[in-house]
Amino acid sequence: MCAYLVYRFGNTTLYEPHGMVARKLRWALYRVLDGLVVRVMANAQLPAQARAGACLGLAHDANGVILSKDVVIGDDCTIFQQVTIGTINGDRRSPVIGDRVFIGAGAKILGPVTIGNDAMIGANSVVIRDVPDGATAVGVPARVIPSGDRRPEETGVVRLPA
Repeated sequence: MCAYLVYRFGNTTLYEPHGMVARKLRWALYRVLDGLVVRVMANAQLPAQARAGACLGLAHDANGVILSKDVVIGDDCTIFQQVTIGTINGDRRSPVIGDRVFIGAGAKILGPVTIGNDAMIGANSVVIRDVPDGATAVGVPARVIPSGDRRPEETGVVRLPA
């Protein structure tokens, strides 16, 4: 929670109107907090330049989460620990994550990819291609699982014996 609050503090300092003196003081405070709380205590990188929508959920206080400064994340997304979302091979374009996306622990989303709304990225997956709305991507490199391939427990549907 602390890492998320520091990120939001820096993000509002950059993107919301403040007087010049207030902005410089807030930015100096953000840099100190970013170094101590986010980078040292949470072992994460959550740059204030990254754009995240409302209700970003960072499980386990952002432990090991690395975001590129140009990443765009939609509303109501959940990101678990040890996730990297960033650029690949010197390409400066970053991923764009839709709304209500679930990103499992250890996943890597790299390059100029788009993750659609309501998508799920499996734990330890490496996503280097676009993922459509409502799809689930798993594996290294990640592949999209057609909805018919999901086991009942993955969809939340539980079948009771007759």
